[in-house]
Amino acid sequence: MDALLHPLAAAKYVQLTTFRRDGTPVATPVWVAPAGDGSERLVVITVDRTGKTKRLGHTSRVELRACDMRGRVAEGAPTYRGEGVVVRDAAGVAAVRAAMVAKYGLPARFSDLVDAVTSRVGIRRAARAGIVLTVAPEPEPAGA
Repeated sequence: MDALLHPLAAAKYVQLTTFRRDGTPVATPVWVAPAGDGSERLVVITVDRTGKTKRLGHTSRVELRACDMRGRVAEGAPTYRGEGVVVRDAAGVAAVRAAMVAKYGLPARFSDLVDAVTSRVGIRRAARAGIVLTVAPEPEPAGA
């Protein structure tokens, strides 16, 4: 299935749930976009070395649900399970950024502008990482 057809591809925000070593879920609202390579994968851009990238370092399991910008999920919103992999290489992060710009346009480009301006005045922003998600095309049955 092409990622453009995935039900979460059209969501403005998605609650990305990653899991601690003890299995405790940690949910974070994020932007998500279809990977720009025509695959079935979705992508997220983030600051590297955050909790979600650290948690994905020990378990690739993720859950996703459409949400609002504060992470609030509508009652009955379906949960999609999958796996996430962190990419840190320049080409991988650039591909994720391009996918985000393709979906979100100017707001996504604003981050690049901030990077350029702050680097000119000697402020270095934290490194970015991409998260590549392979997500089931069908949601988990309710109560599963």
